[in-house]
Amino acid sequence: METTPTIRRLSAEPFKPEPDDDLIVCRCEEVTKGELRRAVHEGLYRFPEVRRFTRCAMGLCQGRTCTKLVKGILSRELGCTIEDLQNPHARSPQRPLQMQELGNERF
Repeated sequence: METTPTIRRLSAEPFKPEPDDDLIVCRCEEVTKGELRRAVHEGLYRFPEVRRFTRCAMGLCQGRTCTKLVKGILSRELGCTIEDLQNPHARSPQRPLQMQELGNERF
């Protein structure tokens, strides 16, 4: 069982915009630095939670290009080290499939 490290909670501190908050961190899902910072200030303290909320690291690259950047931003906002943050669960990309396509499949 994985233990959650003690992370500084920022819910009491108001969100303060920074000049570079419009910087795109996740190019696949077009998630900005400001969106990640705001998610932390709204009460999301774990990387998987922030990932599900913002969809960062869920695009075509599956986080290969943005995970380090996202973890760096989250660790600064939470006041913890990058190693304290959980790694995301790797999943293969999914696409919608019509039931008709499944019915035509030959075994």
